[in-house]
Amino acid sequence: MKFTDSRLFQIALGFLVPIVLLGGWQYASVTGYVAPNLLPPLNRIYDTFTDLLASGELAEHLRITIYRVFSGFVAGLAVALVLGILNGYFRFFRYLFDPLLQALRNIPSMAWVPLFILWLGIYETSKITLIAIGVFFPVYLNLLTGIMSVDRKLIEVGWVHGYKGFRLIWHFYLPATLPSLVVGMRSGLSMGWMFVVAAEIMGASKGLGFLMTDGQTTGRPAIIMTSLILFAIFGKLTDMAMVWLGSKLLYWHDLVDRTPKGNI
Repeated sequence: MKFTDSRLFQIALGFLVPIVLLGGWQYASVTGYVAPNLLPPLNRIYDTFTDLLASGELAEHLRITIYRVFSGFVAGLAVALVLGILNGYFRFFRYLFDPLLQALRNIPSMAWVPLFILWLGIYETSKITLIAIGVFFPVYLNLLTGIMSVDRKLIEVGWVHGYKGFRLIWHFYLPATLPSLVVGMRSGLSMGWMFVVAAEIMGASKGLGFLMTDGQTTGRPAIIMTSLILFAIFGKLTDMAMVWLGSKLLYWHDLVDRTPKGNI
């Protein structure tokens, strides 16, 4: 196996662009090409991070944000699975519900905020509901598309061998739609991290979104950049976890990426 095909090389290559960007960032800040009040140097961001960590404030902000994202993800995923399966397998439900869902999908996230504050108050229920909406639509759309895109010849093979009802769904539909579902879950999780910022504007006193907004209000760009970097890091970590889960669910799936390089 070539060194360029090794996992270590691939990981190192993934760090190359971020390191170059961080180096350019630090150079632009310390040399005065960019004003420090607009783009603070990395050492100031590091000091801000360590101060927040030492005080225990950062751990509390991270804990509540991760809780909100996880809760919203689970709720949005559960509803998306139910409606996606119903609308995918049964035309009646698809004709009944899908037009409304496709219309609601185009409403911007911030447009839900005043309505949820009015209906659910400023506490956790409204925040988790908003995140769940962000998670719901990517999962639902990918699952619905995956079910409707299953090869009819595959289903006919199941019919020929006597598979009907739930057995047909379990042995034929479900494996065929799993790749689409995994993609939807990854997209939904990333939307959960995006929507949590909007959710934490709704009267929150804790969370990375609140921390970022507080940095803007008080004119502390280092706080804003620290929050953004943490969003990027934890979003990437959860996405990696989802990729790992997808690889376990789709261990049987024959992918081009797993093809020996000499065969391409």
